[in-house]
Amino acid sequence: MKKVILYTLLSFVVSCANKDDYFDGSQGQLLSQWKLIAMYTDPGDGSGDFEPVSSNKTVSFYSDHVIASNGDLCIMGTNTTNGSFGSYTMGSSNTITPSSCAVDLPFGITYTINNSTLILYYPCIEACAEKYELIEQ
Repeated sequence: MKKVILYTLLSFVVSCANKDDYFDGSQGQLLSQWKLIAMYTDPGDGSGDFEPVSSNKTVSFYSDHVIASNGDLCIMGTNTTNGSFGSYTMGSSNTITPSSCAVDLPFGITYTINNSTLILYYPCIEACAEKYELIEQ
């Protein structure tokens, strides 16, 4: 129940901001673009699984280490009313650091890319993740 209240509050705070406040107009070359296809949540007993979602949420990686989304990078969700951006690292630590989050993410978002699948792992008490498919490279 606490998670639901926290996500609702965070969604409200983020939705109050202007979309133009998030995207800085990255000057880097588009490296890849991904579309959200599934979300993973675990109730705490290990029985969770990726469930398909219907969403137009995308994330785009740019050559200047900027990541941009037409949705909110700060929290999991399918909402695309507010865009956001941040930075990413590649290598031994694949980490995304969103900008302008209402609450600081203590561990950031880690990610893996395997062929045409991108998975973002959010810092949740129980396991949670978003799965994306490659749409442009």
